[in-house]
Amino acid sequence: MAESRPEARDRLAIIAGGGMLPRYVADAARARGESPYILALSNESGDDWSGYDHEVISIGNYAGIGAAFRRHGIGRAVLSGWVRRRPEWRDIHAPFTALLAIPSVVRTLLKGGDDAVLKMVIRLIEGEGVRVVGAHEIVPDLLGSEGPLGAVVPDSAAEADIAAAAAAALALGRLDVGQGAVAVGGRVVALEGAEGTDGMLERVAQLRAAGRISQRRKGVLVKLCKPGQDLRADLPSIGLETLRRAKAAGLAGIAVEAGRSLILERETLVAQADAAGLFVTGILPDRTENAP
Repeated sequence: MAESRPEARDRLAIIAGGGMLPRYVADAARARGESPYILALSNESGDDWSGYDHEVISIGNYAGIGAAFRRHGIGRAVLSGWVRRRPEWRDIHAPFTALLAIPSVVRTLLKGGDDAVLKMVIRLIEGEGVRVVGAHEIVPDLLGSEGPLGAVVPDSAAEADIAAAAAAALALGRLDVGQGAVAVGGRVVALEGAEGTDGMLERVAQLRAAGRISQRRKGVLVKLCKPGQDLRADLPSIGLETLRRAKAAGLAGIAVEAGRSLILERETLVAQADAAGLFVTGILPDRTENAP
């Protein structure tokens, strides 16, 4: 396929992990006249990228990613999609100059949370002279807005659960562990860890089935940005699978941070949420340091 000249250095690269977000970003970029180059992460991106200029590359091959940037005239890059497994230190292939500039690469991979790792990745990419942009800059319509998105609105019990889960999600985020929490009856019953949102919701469903969570009280999932998170990577996102799992867990609805969360397949998601009697709403959490 035809490729941009390397000297142009303005082409958009999409570093594609799992999920639907990379496809949304690629299609939106193409719709506005760009020719994005896809770097599909091996063992993470399961999409068929045959309709795009692309290559498959391992997540730890920073030297290869940098070479692809230079070869295809990349000037901007988007990090999109989930990554289930961070690279082991022995899998890292980075230019020696980059390792000198960021001597804590191995330590960050071993001990850092997801946000710390993503910030390190952004620094490595920027070290190649490539500007990292957020997925929401390419597809701004994905950002959640404040208030209910559909016909179902949270009642007073759900509002109390939203407040409890939001406080827990912010506390969890300060530790750079996860972005989500579930509260039922005003009590936090689950925090997102390495298993991700889907795994957390599956755990809530199991707890509910085992009688460890009230059958009468429904509860709420809340997803928020971590305090201090770089908004160019890993914004909280929800999609049809999130909704399906929230319903299976017996929840009343989902709350996401307005302006800082991505909602995939919004029209379909809202229609299905309305049909199931679940709310989806955007909130503005209290991010003051002395918030509970």
